[in-house]
Amino acid sequence: MAKRAIRVGIDVGGTHTKAVAIDNATHEIIGKGSVKTTHDHPSGVAAGVIEAFKLCLTKNNIHPEDVIFIAHSTTQATNALLEGDVAEVGVIGIGSGGIGGWLAKKQTKIDDIDLGTGRIIKTHHRYMKQKQINQETIKNTIRELKDEGAGVFVASKAFGVDDLTEEKEIQKLADEHGIPVSVASEISKLYGLTRRTRTATINASILPKMLETANSTEGSVRQAGIQVPLMIMRGDGGVMGIDEMRKRPVLTMLSGPAASVVGALMYLRASNGIYFEVGGTSTNIGVIKNGRPAVDYSIVGGHPTYISSLDVRVLGVAGGSMVRASKEGIVDVGPRSAHIGGMPYAVFTPIEEIVDPQVEFFSPKEGDPADYVYIKLKNGNKITITNSCAANVLGYVNPEHYAYGNPEAARKAMEPLAKYMNKTVEEVAAEILQKSYEKIKPVIEDFAEKYKLEKDQISLVGVGGGCASLLPFTAKNMELEYSIPENAEVISSIGVALAMIRDVVERVIPSPTKKDIADLKKEAASMAIANGAVPDSVEVQIEIDSQTNKVTAIAMGSSEVQATDLLMALSEEEAKEIAAKSMGVPIGEAELITRSDVIYVFSAKGKKEGAKQVRIIDKKGFIKVQRGDAIAEKCTVAQAQEVIGQMWETLAIFKSDIKLSPDIYLCIGGKVLDYTGMLDKEQLYMVVDTELGTMEPHEEIIIVGAKNDL
Repeated sequence: MAKRAIRVGIDVGGTHTKAVAIDNATHEIIGKGSVKTTHDHPSGVAAGVIEAFKLCLTKNNIHPEDVIFIAHSTTQATNALLEGDVAEVGVIGIGSGGIGGWLAKKQTKIDDIDLGTGRIIKTHHRYMKQKQINQETIKNTIRELKDEGAGVFVASKAFGVDDLTEEKEIQKLADEHGIPVSVASEISKLYGLTRRTRTATINASILPKMLETANSTEGSVRQAGIQVPLMIMRGDGGVMGIDEMRKRPVLTMLSGPAASVVGALMYLRASNGIYFEVGGTSTNIGVIKNGRPAVDYSIVGGHPTYISSLDVRVLGVAGGSMVRASKEGIVDVGPRSAHIGGMPYAVFTPIEEIVDPQVEFFSPKEGDPADYVYIKLKNGNKITITNSCAANVLGYVNPEHYAYGNPEAARKAMEPLAKYMNKTVEEVAAEILQKSYEKIKPVIEDFAEKYKLEKDQISLVGVGGGCASLLPFTAKNMELEYSIPENAEVISSIGVALAMIRDVVERVIPSPTKKDIADLKKEAASMAIANGAVPDSVEVQIEIDSQTNKVTAIAMGSSEVQATDLLMALSEEEAKEIAAKSMGVPIGEAELITRSDVIYVFSAKGKKEGAKQVRIIDKKGFIKVQRGDAIAEKCTVAQAQEVIGQMWETLAIFKSDIKLSPDIYLCIGGKVLDYTGMLDKEQLYMVVDTELGTMEPHEEIIIVGAKNDL
């Protein structure tokens, strides 16, 4: 019998840790394992990761030698910062003397960082002049900071991104004393000494906790007989090796939501839309646009950082959110959940147990309002009313959904509350969902504005066990389409199993040259390859912010076992069906305007007079680009600059003396390179040239231009 090749993804949630085993060749789910997240275990959440992993293997007769890829998301970084489980940080600033040194000393003196939860990262500071740095002065500084209570260090040098010699020397000497060091210019290559030092300080504060977890998890994986490298989910949607995590654990912040996005992208072919990951306690909402999740810098305790992670809004309203009520009606829903209250949902309680239900009120935790609802039963047990109960009562949850329970049990439990409020059960249920919807709607509207999402292009994708409790009601009220896929409750684990290796390099480069761009691409690709990506699979996307002179290179690549194409190619007719549905037109009105061996470009009449919608569909069925007013043209490499120049002028829009430049996309083989937001045509030519420079003049490419009139 041929050896199976299995990918394992493990997602650590607030309540459950879930493992999924996926066949590498077909993407078929062949095993699942779920355990309660082990927050209180001596080994922390790492214990649950191993329990879920072992359960998944033993339950489904999977042998350790079958596993060719294993990765897990982690809540450890986020939780450590939320709970203040952080080390004291000694910050060593480095710079020159004089006015420049005075500024560097001021900018590296990071005050205690308020985490916004009543907890802080305590900091200590020393400043060293570059000329005075030697082994003896470094050792003395380390000793002084250690005596003050610092358990970890940050080395941060003014202009260290250009030369980090002194930062690395401090790291080397601290390592000899067994003290972890965060090198600021390795955490971020961007100028901005204060922000870079703060980011490194946050990273350093969680190093001891994360190192402990990393060592424990890796040791347990090895004991289980798994020999392949253990990968960790990053907050920006990629995975990295555990050795890289030991240096930059802060990159794992929000890795749970990131996992759900990757699952939606890879497993559901969700190319565009707003996704909801709905658990029992909180809901994560984010954006997928043109096959890419929206990424932004994280803010920690109100402080901006250089930590790239998914642009996610976290709401304290979810499937298990409890209800607050008065005689006048529903006061609020959440943020406390049934899990916090220590009570089961009414909808999941056997109906025969719901005898003589009485409405009562309580305060889940000290300092909470005392108007949270629970239902006391004749047998003395207490149950509670949640969004899931309300959605089941109103028929929004179908039997195939994870959140489906017994609607009649929920109805029976809600009757005393309805009577107390002098309303019908249906009216109470509608009020509950309305309160939750009022928190969700502004987030969707804000994202639509921020990422220029046209309403007819927005669809909602629900993942997580509680998504059916909130999504259908939201979609109905906003008149949007939605989908809840099969295996929605384990989509995060699927995302971890299918994630690509990712690395990002950012630099501030005024007037970058072609060589600057090429060097940056090479550096990003090298980092991804060092993390385990197959060299031939690595693609690098370049983004240039003309206003800040920031140049970003994003490298994505497959691990050795995933470098082959895993999904069946679509026929033209299948691609046309996807395009027509996306454009909201009958299939007969979707016109194939050009294609290559691996992508199709369809068009249809747009909503604006004379506008043409455009969709680029790749052979796997992903919508790579969707625009409401665009054109597409196939040309040779030699003609590329001329075609881009014509599109640049033809599609430009003039408003109040402002010229809105068009967005340009370049399709080379299966790659769709996104140059949206570039304001300088000559800079665009240069970046495009770095992609086309190795190609023959006669080779064909496809260029898409879109009006930027939102």
